[in-house]
Amino acid sequence: MPTVSFATLGCRVNQVDTQEMQAALEARGFRAVSFDEPADVVVVNSCTVTARADFSDRQMVRRAGRTSPHGRVVVTGCWAQVDPQAAAMPGVDLVLGTAERHRLPELVEALLATPGSPRLRPAPEEEPAASTTMLARATATARSRAFVKAQDGCQHRCAFCIVPAARGASRSLSPEALVERVRERVAAGHPEVVLTGIDLGHYGADLVPRTTLAALLRRIVEVPGLRWLRLSSLLPAYFTDELLELLLSSPVIAPHFHVPLQSGSDRILRRMRRPYTVAMYRRLVERLAEASPSLGLGADVIVGFPGETDADFEATVALVESLPFTYLHVFGYSDRTGTEATRLDGHVDGRIIRERSRRLRGLGARQARTFRERLVGSRQDVLVLETAVADGRLVGLTGNYVEVVFEGSPALVRSMARIEVRGVEGPRLMGELA
Repeated sequence: MPTVSFATLGCRVNQVDTQEMQAALEARGFRAVSFDEPADVVVVNSCTVTARADFSDRQMVRRAGRTSPHGRVVVTGCWAQVDPQAAAMPGVDLVLGTAERHRLPELVEALLATPGSPRLRPAPEEEPAASTTMLARATATARSRAFVKAQDGCQHRCAFCIVPAARGASRSLSPEALVERVRERVAAGHPEVVLTGIDLGHYGADLVPRTTLAALLRRIVEVPGLRWLRLSSLLPAYFTDELLELLLSSPVIAPHFHVPLQSGSDRILRRMRRPYTVAMYRRLVERLAEASPSLGLGADVIVGFPGETDADFEATVALVESLPFTYLHVFGYSDRTGTEATRLDGHVDGRIIRERSRRLRGLGARQARTFRERLVGSRQDVLVLETAVADGRLVGLTGNYVEVVFEGSPALVRSMARIEVRGVEGPRLMGELA
């Protein structure tokens, strides 16, 4: 039985893609092993969202070669799609873009049957329908939280983003298939399911008959045994009244939303080609926070986008200070080859970007701690994760996306527990079984 290992870089959608590729290879007789073990085939599922991501891809390919010196190395994912020449670095046997990923089993088998075959990239096919590319049966993993991909690709053309070139246009999986997938995950012992997508809010617009994310969620929350349904990031414009009503009323929807911001300046948002304004963003967040005071709220912010002045940055700081964020993901802008932003004027000096990033991360950390301190003394339902801290204590994840460390039996892993929060220690809460 040939062995295969995987290394996954980048977003949660990539994690789901890896699960599906693993399931497809296991169905052909491969045995999955840890990335740290020698394998006959090593698959690096790459990311290319930033130049730093490309660097990490190259590092992982080299590590694959060291760990499995006699194995065949396959690079797939977004880097392989956008820059296949760079991905075909020394030691790589096969480069497989996102559009050809469904061919992985047959191509890997051909690779193993041809000793010493050179690096290759298959001739691209017409991109298959979502029902072909996204329906591989992923096996149940040891993770407490299960991930289900509802949608792939993106309809937007943000000036800084390479993802549409890597993932293509938006494509949705059928509601029937997704509801069944969630049922499978719950039956496998996952109380929480995370619904992911590159442009999740666009779900259903490409289907016939057309449907919406709200309509899909109304079906999923009825799945017996599902304790929490958590959503990946959603742009502000996707929060329709119908969707908001469901998100804020269903006890199955986790009280945690990630709403990308990127900038608190309308001028910069226009240069970024973002499909919302600051006023729209503020109205949405204030409505969410008013309806759910203990809401977990996250955002992405890009610092130093070309043309960002001191006034633009101060507008971002002021907006972040005025809204109840519980965590921030702060990214210093860097040029991404193939994007419109590289051609814009007004590139910001790297020293200024680093200083602004440091300041905004500090603000985000203070807001996060303030939120955690507000939870001290409360009782929280948590999903007990498969990870544990060094001294053997358990780690649980609250509905509003905060980790809690507590003493408990390993038998609680992948189940729900009721925790009384006793204090704050770094990024985590300290608690005990209630």
